[in-house]
Amino acid sequence: MAQDLFVGEKVLAFDLETTGVSTNNDRIVQFALIGTLEDGTPVNREQVVKPGIRIPYDASQIHGIFNEDVRDKPPLSEVADELAELIEGAILVGHNVRSFDYAMLKTEFLRMGRLAPQPKAIMDTLELVRRLRLPRPHNLGALCRRHGIRLEAAHTAAADAAATMLLFWRLSVEHAAVFRRSLPELERWIAHGDRPKDASALGRGLDDLVPVDAMGKVREDGGELVLAFGRHRGRYLSEVQTNDPSYIGWLLSSNGLECDATKQRIKEHLRS
Repeated sequence: MAQDLFVGEKVLAFDLETTGVSTNNDRIVQFALIGTLEDGTPVNREQVVKPGIRIPYDASQIHGIFNEDVRDKPPLSEVADELAELIEGAILVGHNVRSFDYAMLKTEFLRMGRLAPQPKAIMDTLELVRRLRLPRPHNLGALCRRHGIRLEAAHTAAADAAATMLLFWRLSVEHAAVFRRSLPELERWIAHGDRPKDASALGRGLDDLVPVDAMGKVREDGGELVLAFGRHRGRYLSEVQTNDPSYIGWLLSSNGLECDATKQRIKEHLRS
């Protein structure tokens, strides 16, 4: 079960409230991190921050944070070091956290001229309930009601983070069999399902796969494209696009792959 898999790990539920839903253009107005450090020390960190742009009224109606509430709050840059220290190396739990909360955080850090902290793994409960084929709806409120979890003060970062952590543990008990995997295998399964395992998991030589470019930096594996070099060696390009889209941008830039035909192949593959 997750309780055994995560013993001795820093496990933190992460949630944001924002000015809107664009991970590129909107800003963070509140964050919460709730869980435990590696030694079991509890973490309960919540902070309202000044977003640097006006908070639209529609967004304020959802999370209850208005422009006058952030006037005297610090900007995210003033608490970024603490935020980065907590997230770095953590198992990050959240509902739609991979595509929204963590993506938003990465954009905010890039806006500050910094690289975002790198969690050890991301456990996205929205991905998990979809992978488990649980009945819809899959929004956090409906899932909490279905699993007997009280979600008070919904759409505040701390309440949503705490509820998500409880939902995650409940799912780990009710579906214990799927948690009998290593941490990388569990994260991969939640995000991508039962795909053929890559070279890093099986020890299968990447050299055995058909090269796409003359240098063999990109390989083909049953219709999937796999990186055979760099920090994402052995990972599917579709997975890298989800977890580290800036790396895909670098691959396709003038400083990345040398072969223009391979770059075009990658673009077509990721669009398909």
